[in-house]
Amino acid sequence: MTDPGHVVVLAGGLSYEREVSLRSGRRVMDALRAMEVDVEIRDADASLLAALTHDPPDVVLPVLHGASGEDGAIRDVLELLDLRYVGARPDACRVAWDKPTAKAVVRRAGLRTPRSVALPKELFHDLGATAVLDRVVAQLGLPLFVKPARGGSALGTSVVREAAALPTAMMGCFAYGDTALIEQYVSGTELAISVIERDGVPIALPAVEVIPGESGIYDYTARYDAGDTEFIAPARLPAKAAEQAADMAFTAHRALGLRDISRTDLIVDDEGQAHFLEVNVAPGMTETSLFPRALSAAHLDLGSALRDLIARRRFT
Repeated sequence: MTDPGHVVVLAGGLSYEREVSLRSGRRVMDALRAMEVDVEIRDADASLLAALTHDPPDVVLPVLHGASGEDGAIRDVLELLDLRYVGARPDACRVAWDKPTAKAVVRRAGLRTPRSVALPKELFHDLGATAVLDRVVAQLGLPLFVKPARGGSALGTSVVREAAALPTAMMGCFAYGDTALIEQYVSGTELAISVIERDGVPIALPAVEVIPGESGIYDYTARYDAGDTEFIAPARLPAKAAEQAADMAFTAHRALGLRDISRTDLIVDDEGQAHFLEVNVAPGMTETSLFPRALSAAHLDLGSALRDLIARRRFT
């Protein structure tokens, strides 16, 4: 078994998802220590560069969520320090982090994704909110799904079933980002399909079916409050739909130029067609997160799987 060397797990940061990142980081550290990996956890704060420079790790494992953790910035810094790390390169992160751009890339790769429009807050106000939103509803119809164009953990997201509710949804979205992505809402089975590279070859893990609780929306509370959401892995899908969904996650991973790990969120509609929603380059690792559930469904251990990725990245 290849020695992964000294590993630093990056967690925390200053994004809205700081607490989730810290939970992910602690769980990853515990899983790696169970595999007897020499690992420590560090926050992405003003002391980080000095620490990494004074005692460079063999490999860095970023589990930072939200801005800087997933937009490529922290990985740019790691490359400036000539440090090896697990996960996508900076340019790929930037493309995946921007949801409208990621949708355009995967659409060119042949994937189906809901029709949408991206509206910056400034344009929304300059052209007149009412006139713009009237055209959105006229073109995309109802219901709609509103979310920040950049961000994670479903912060600032909402389902809009009536036109009168759209302005409020936009304001809630703008609290977490300057651009809103408004998509046609697709009903069906909500899935998360994680991809992990094994010996350098990406494979799709079993799909995790997400069944939100009382709200019916897989929002921040549903994601991180244990017991609020039901998860089924492998998902209850016909064989053909399961194969199509897995292929969608694999294609998104490749088309966006990702590496090591990713998680694609999608919907399989009532006709069995899969619709790409978004991709995550730093999947959550908490006790309620989807990536560890997918590993378990594939009979893989979190610590062992991450140890293998770290060991491979140390020498490639």
